Amino acid sequence: MTDLHPTIAKVTERIVERSRPRRRQYLDLIERGRDAGTNRAQLSCGNLAHGFAASGEDKPVIRTGQAMNICIVTAYNDMLSAHQPYGRYPEQIKIAAREVGATAQVAGGVPAMCDGVTQGQAGMDLSLFSRDTIAMGTAVALSHAMFEGALLLGICDKIVPGLLIGALRFGHLPTILIPAGPMPSGLANKEKVRIRQLYAEGKVGREELLESESASYHGAGTCTFYGTANSNQMMMEMMGLHMPAASFVNPGTKLRSELTRAAVHRVASIGWDGDDYRPLGHCVDEKAIVNAMIGLMATGGSTNHAIHLPAIARAAGISIDWTDLAEISDVVPLLARVYPNGSGDVNHFHAAGGISYVIRELLDAGLLHRDILTVARADLTDYGKEPVLENEALVWKDVDASRDENMLRPASNPFQPDGGMKLLQGNLGRCVMKVSAVDRERWTIEAPAAVFHDQDDVLRAFKAGELERDVVVVVRFQGPRANGMPELHKLTPALGVLQDRGFKVALLTDGRMSGASGKVPAAIHLSPEALGGGPIGKLRDGDRVRVCAERGVVEVLVGASEWAARDQPPAPPPPYDTGRELFALFRHHSDLAEQGASAMLAAMESEL
Repeated sequence: MTDLHPTIAKVTERIVERSRPRRRQYLDLIERGRDAGTNRAQLSCGNLAHGFAASGEDKPVIRTGQAMNICIVTAYNDMLSAHQPYGRYPEQIKIAAREVGATAQVAGGVPAMCDGVTQGQAGMDLSLFSRDTIAMGTAVALSHAMFEGALLLGICDKIVPGLLIGALRFGHLPTILIPAGPMPSGLANKEKVRIRQLYAEGKVGREELLESESASYHGAGTCTFYGTANSNQMMMEMMGLHMPAASFVNPGTKLRSELTRAAVHRVASIGWDGDDYRPLGHCVDEKAIVNAMIGLMATGGSTNHAIHLPAIARAAGISIDWTDLAEISDVVPLLARVYPNGSGDVNHFHAAGGISYVIRELLDAGLLHRDILTVARADLTDYGKEPVLENEALVWKDVDASRDENMLRPASNPFQPDGGMKLLQGNLGRCVMKVSAVDRERWTIEAPAAVFHDQDDVLRAFKAGELERDVVVVVRFQGPRANGMPELHKLTPALGVLQDRGFKVALLTDGRMSGASGKVPAAIHLSPEALGGGPIGKLRDGDRVRVCAERGVVEVLVGASEWAARDQPPAPPPPYDTGRELFALFRHHSDLAEQGASAMLAAMESEL
């Protein structure tokens, strides 16, 4: 067995030491939760009767308290393609639970907003804070003390982090996340990008663009590009919180149904009344969090998880930062090229060997913690196998080799020797850049700044021909305290056009960029943000700005005395429409992006 890479061992130990006091508090919390907290045996007769009043044929079993009752928290809605398949899952889960003598109840539904629908719209300002809303909704569902296990039904950007954060506060419960899978592949990704850029240039109309988008996003299931939603699924595999290799099996297939059934059977077998107790709070430990980081780097995953992973970790009493991510990125090779980092989508990735192949390669190379407590087995080994049906029975088999080295490569011959995420820091603060899809010659951009307070103003300047030059486009007052930190994905086609015209172009922002940020260098999540005095607020049009992923630098080339004398600009007025005003509490009290951008977690920790 290959020894663990020394850098991964060092980073893990640093996280363990940094987290020790709060991790101890967390483990004490979940121990109390099992023994004296959320426990059906402690309910009064009136409490219990309310809990099973409408449970139909399961009522006698729930009433006796002699078998596991499983909490279902679902993010089902039929507007969001990724979550539409969940509509029938509760009934399937109840049938599977009865097969092993258990019961299941839907205890709560949580919102599942679609960034694809709200991208570039006012509703996107609610997106990041929907994660904490989902976490609180999950906690409400689990607070009823009716359950000895949990199944979480969710896939997309903020939904999985929110479900997991909420469930971790009930970490004494065995918990499995159940995916629903990606939609089948539609229009080729390169063609979709081509049409988007033609539309940005005014060369095709809205009807042609809509036809292209409809051919890309065409049915039930997760979007097939490798953005935040599919990075979520990868991380759950790396942390051992799915049934092995459940992530990328298409909806509506027999294999998909059998994986869901297996998850129900499994959660029923790992409760506290048996000899294989696997509480969520022990599965999600420092090593599991590090494995999620490693997976992000090895697959070129979404930069959004530079925000979500610190938040998930905090919910389990663990503290990580962007330095940890950067040091892991330096030693973990890029094994996958999935669009936007390559031509194929997650279906092609899965067909080539997928997450099973990636996990096996990383384990064999000493680049992943094998010895974590997973929901399926005693360690991560079986997550390096893929599920198949043999005579209608679900079995897991070895993945011998990559079936397409344009998509997946062995650790001995990676696409690049390090991961896809860089930490940049300097006199403008700290930020991250995803470089796995960026040509190396564009890793360093030094150019005059064009400063904006709104992404729509950037697009107006582009259409007016005002950005036809080497430029660092600065979009500020986009942080969590300013407006909820919306993604700025609709800038990608315009910036891509400028880059294709031969200009040196970069984006610098205290906001977010989609997990599908692509080929334009984007220095994002800049912290501290403009609202409240971050240095990005002092930038002026024409200031020479350097964004360099090679040296890990983000800086403005202005004399120290002139820089110190500059005033901060007035902040734009707070958003007040589309429900954004309801999230003022989150904005006013949010902490830094590097800490997870969460008012909820900041307030929780202040009471510890």
